[in-house]
Amino acid sequence: MAKKTKEMLRELIAKQQGITGMAEAEQRDLTVEEQAEFDGLQRSIDLLNQLEDDSEPADSHPQGDGRSADPAAMERHRAAEIVSLCRDFDIDPAEYIKDADATPDTVRAAIIEKQRREHAPVRARVTADEDDKYRAAAADAMVMRAGLAVEKPAEGAAALRGMSLRDLAVECLSRSGDGGAVRLSRDDLFAEMQRQFFNPTAAFPSILDQTVRKSYETGYNEVQVTFDQWTSRGTLTDFKRTQSGYLAGPAGEFKLVPENGELEHDLPVDGRTPTRQLQTFGRQFTMTRQAFINDDIGFLTTVPARYARSARTTINKQVYEVLFKNPVIHDGVALFDATKHNNLLATGTEITAESMQSMMLRMQMQKDDFGNAIIIRPEALVVPVGYGFKTKVLFESPTIHTEGNTQSVNPLYQPGLRIIEDPTLNAMGGTGALPWFLVANRSDAKSLQVDYLDGQEIPTIRRSERPGTLGFVWDIYLDWGITALDYRGIVKNPGKPLSI
Repeated sequence: MAKKTKEMLRELIAKQQGITGMAEAEQRDLTVEEQAEFDGLQRSIDLLNQLEDDSEPADSHPQGDGRSADPAAMERHRAAEIVSLCRDFDIDPAEYIKDADATPDTVRAAIIEKQRREHAPVRARVTADEDDKYRAAAADAMVMRAGLAVEKPAEGAAALRGMSLRDLAVECLSRSGDGGAVRLSRDDLFAEMQRQFFNPTAAFPSILDQTVRKSYETGYNEVQVTFDQWTSRGTLTDFKRTQSGYLAGPAGEFKLVPENGELEHDLPVDGRTPTRQLQTFGRQFTMTRQAFINDDIGFLTTVPARYARSARTTINKQVYEVLFKNPVIHDGVALFDATKHNNLLATGTEITAESMQSMMLRMQMQKDDFGNAIIIRPEALVVPVGYGFKTKVLFESPTIHTEGNTQSVNPLYQPGLRIIEDPTLNAMGGTGALPWFLVANRSDAKSLQVDYLDGQEIPTIRRSERPGTLGFVWDIYLDWGITALDYRGIVKNPGKPLSI
């Protein structure tokens, strides 16, 4: 068998083993798409074997006693093999025979490629069977029964809204052929359903999973946070501490070259960027035996939604903790430093025209790592709840009163800044001074960045099959990391206590 053909066979068989190995590791049957891909690989394997059999007759390479074969005989033999290969697959051999460089091996490869291209398995959308439809309808019914909105309920969901958890368990067992399930007590049903959690094809665990996921996604999307309105978003591919390399420095200024003069050599200087790293955060929750017996469907909707909201609020809190704790960043200086970073007011003030001008000047007079002037546009004010009112008064008044009680143009009228209020600042500051911050346009200068593993912002939720646990268990987790990238993108005013 040709070396190339053997390599192709090994590759196809390895892919098949990968598909079946994954299903075996997860203790489940192949999905419809996996089965289609497996069958397509098998067709290619069969085709390779058939082509090899057809192309290697006993006297496929007639030779003399060490001397070269007759050229005419060799050409007839080449043409005969090509015709044999093409005939089996209804392909016109003429163009291959005319090509003097075409050999049985190159023709065989061309036929394989043609078959792959024209007859590869299509990952088509498979129509859901009755069991899948029932599971989708039951999950939507449970979500609607708990009072959550479902934009497009599955067909039949409305008719199942009145079902209790016991009714649902009995129905699932009956559909799988257990006609005696209706006589089981709720405690016996719970035990049976818990055993079914180890069966990847069982309906009841699948319905609970879908219900939990729907309610969890609703809670995640509805939670109100502010960190993503002013921080940057990034992606990391693993949990290793990431040295992002170097920040590209500026090239030297162009210098005048006099007539017959020489060009001066220049070498740009780069600087290091901050270190970033991901961590995993998560929780585990259980629908207890008591909740099942008590028909507590609300647990399946309210509890997952709470944990989903908690993921977002945890990130929000950690971001604002960075602003409060003022950690040392990559250059060995605290994030907010009045002397070395010039992004901290020495004395806290309320939001006034004077304090705004001072903060804007600090931001707009920053220089890059190499001492060059840069253009930074202020974009937002991040303030505690209660500061927003005063800010709007200042920004939306076209005139201001001067010391002589005369009207003057307000230089801060409609500056285009977004006002972002977050009660997390109030909670952290308590009765003391409440700081507020001026944040730059993220395309000009970054401040804080939240990185996610492979860009996945929504936490993962999965059923956790734990023997000995008296209930149904789910894990929920998300990988993120928060890094202060650049002090130039944010200015801090220590603020004053809020008077209510």
